[in-house]
Parts: sequence; structure tokens; C-alpha cells
Amino acid sequence: MMRRIAVLDAPTNLGLRPPTSTSVPGCAKAPGALRDQGLLARLRARDAGCLTPPRYDPGDWRPGDGVCHAREISGYSLTLADRIGEIIDRGEFPLVLGGDCSVLLGSALAMHRLGEAVGGRIGLVFVDGHSDFRHPGNASYVGAAAGEDLALVTGRGQADLAAIEGRRPYFRDIDVVVLGIRAQDEYRLDLQAAGITTRPVPALRAEGAARTAQWAHEQLADCAGYWVHIDVDVLDPAVMPAVDAPDPGGIAFAELEILLAGLVDTPHCLGVELTVFDPDYDPDGSYAAEIVNTVVAGLAPVSAPGAVPPRLLPSAPPPQRVRSVGPGLLVGAATPSDNGAGAADRSGPGSPLAGTPVPGTTVGPTGPATGEPMPGPGVLVAGDLAPAPGETPVPAVAVEPVGPPAAVGPGLLRRVPRAEEDGASEDGPSSSAGIA
Repeated sequence: MMRRIAVLDAPTNLGLRPPTSTSVPGCAKAPGALRDQGLLARLRARDAGCLTPPRYDPGDWRPGDGVCHAREISGYSLTLADRIGEIIDRGEFPLVLGGDCSVLLGSALAMHRLGEAVGGRIGLVFVDGHSDFRHPGNASYVGAAAGEDLALVTGRGQADLAAIEGRRPYFRDIDVVVLGIRAQDEYRLDLQAAGITTRPVPALRAEGAARTAQWAHEQLADCAGYWVHIDVDVLDPAVMPAVDAPDPGGIAFAELEILLAGLVDTPHCLGVELTVFDPDYDPDGSYAAEIVNTVVAGLAPVSAPGAVPPRLLPSAPPPQRVRSVGPGLLVGAATPSDNGAGAADRSGPGSPLAGTPVPGTTVGPTGPATGEPMPGPGVLVAGDLAPAPGETPVPAVAVEPVGPPAAVGPGLLRRVPRAEEDGASEDGPSSSAGIA
């Protein structure tokens, strides 16, 4: 289970507004401040270097001009994606030290490239105090990419950021889990309408950080892997105020440590990025020390010798109809946990829906596909066998073991197709993207 961590600095502040008319955001200093606390030595990590960003200069940008620094952020994201891809190709676990939340665009691009290469989808666990879901469809204007990063990586916004290399979206709405936003987040209803799964702070605390990490993993069980974004403003400003937009009602350091440990304690977690810490608000380095302590403890499942995979409990969703969407591909009907997302194909290479059925289950009539993740890789749950109203019954689908999965990279698995499945293909990107 042990993987070597590679630390890559991404000290960009291009996605933030100037704190004053004569200054620039200080989060570009975060990687250096965290390194000064012995982060690399304590993680026994490889130094993957620093990707220097372009100069911060809003120039004559005005509201209505689109995202500020868009050209610079786009170019930086392309290079960052290359660097993250190189780390993963080495079989290492990337830890990206931002910088502001616009670094997510580079990470997202890298994950989309990887998903395309392995024939599966990559998910996103978005741990942030704010939803960062502002876009032209719900705001009078956009401007700071760090407040719009989740919207951009799900395909909403101007094409030079939301569709780099013609990839749009980088993450499908159904492959995103948002954790730690405040209960009254400005865009919480927009997230719900999009079908993006969320667990705000009150629910996170009610369930506990460990169970929340397990729950997030289950939501993305049919993805080939997932990336973890952490904005340290998920922490309550009473314990960590050194961010550009502190907002009461966050979590504690201990909760973040447990949450991070649970998210990375699986080979399906491909990497982590840490954003928005601003050393300008931490003159004595005490908050940097706390962040490093939390990150080192949280990444112990990755870096510690003898670490073992987690024992994630299978979810127990309501009975679901199992339906065929192509030769050998099966999905289950949507349940209320889809947050109203509606029908969506969650099958395809890397899907845990192809495997050996749980003893005692049966597969019944099939029909159009809808989607909800099954309890875990290689597990098939069937429920009501009666056809839906207006549905024409067809012969039952036989379920067979498909043989051992083929490894396609660190912690990534895809299904070995049977001979009769050679023509099967996955549906294209979600149609929800494309707000420009």
C-alpha cells in the first residue's frame, strides 16, 4: 500500500483578487512556509520542484471582462497538468502545494487525461469552506478563478479555462463530492440542482470525519480513481484564520486530519492538493506548523511503512433495479442520494458494476440506464425485478465473473473485457456542461 509522496509547489496567486490596491495575495508564499516546517523530511517525500507562475498583474481588468488572468491561468494549468502526470507515471503520490484554488484546473486537466488513458472516469473530492461555484449562469459577472474553480472544472464558464485541450468537463457532476462547505453557502442550491453530492459542515460533524471519508469514497466507487482538493479555509477561523476569506462555522484541525487520512487510505486516491493558506497572516509560523502536523498525520496511510488498505464498509442503498446498457455493462437505478441528478450512465471501463454478484442476488429485466454507485468494486446488488411502468420486459441478463482486473497505473483498475464486449464503449461527457 505504501507509495512514495512527491511534493510539487504550485505557488500561484493568479486566481485571487488583490487584498488591497497596492498589494497582491500572499498565498503564493504558502509552499515555502510549509517547507520551512519540515514538511518534506517528515513525509520522506521526493522534492518534485516548483512550477513558477506568471507575474500577478490584473492590469486594466474590469468586471464583465471574464476571468482575470485567464490566459496566464490556462497556460499554467497546462504545465501543471504535465507535471502531475509525470509524478503519477513514476508510480508516486502527488502532493501539490498551492497557491490559490485555481491550481485545481491543472489537477483536473491531468485527471481527465489520465481517465482517457485508462478508459475510465476520475472523480473529485472537493474539501473546501466555499463551493466556488460562481459562473455566468448564476452570477452577474465572474472574475476570480479561485472562487469559480469548481464551476470551471465541471464545464461551466469560458472555454479557455473550462475546456482546455477541448476537454469539457474535466469532472462530471456525478463524479464530484463536496465536503465542508458552510450550511448557508451561496450556491448550495445550485450544487443540488446540478446533482453534485454535498455534505456541509453540520452533516459532516454529525456523521463524523471518518465516516464522511468512507461515504465520499462510496459515492465515487465506480470511478477508476479520484483526486482530493483541500482548501484550508474549510477550517474554522477560530483555529486557522490565515486565509483570504475566513468564514465561521468550519471544522477543526483534528477533523481535517481524520478526514484526509480516510480519503487517502485507498489506492484509488491519486493525489492531493492543498490551497489558500496565506503566510502573510501567520507572522510567527504557528499556523503553518499546525497545517504541516495535520498533513503529515493525514497522509500517514500513504507514507508510513506497513500501511494497510482501509476496510470500507459497503453502503446499504435501497433496493435498486439492475439494467443493461450494453454488452456486459450493468448499472443500478438512481436513488434519492443522487440529489435529483436524474439519469446518468455510471458504467464503463473501471466501473465496479462489472463483477461477481453478491450471493443470493438475482439480475432481472433490463432497460434504459440510470445511475447510482454500487456498494463497492466487483459487487452487484439487484432489487425489484418487475419492469417499470411502460417498460418492455426482455430476457434476464446473465452475470459472470470477468476475471482479474488489469492494472492500468498506480491504484487504477479497469475491467478486462470479454471477447463479446470488444465493441462496448462509454457514453461521452455529461450534457450539463457547456455554460459559456
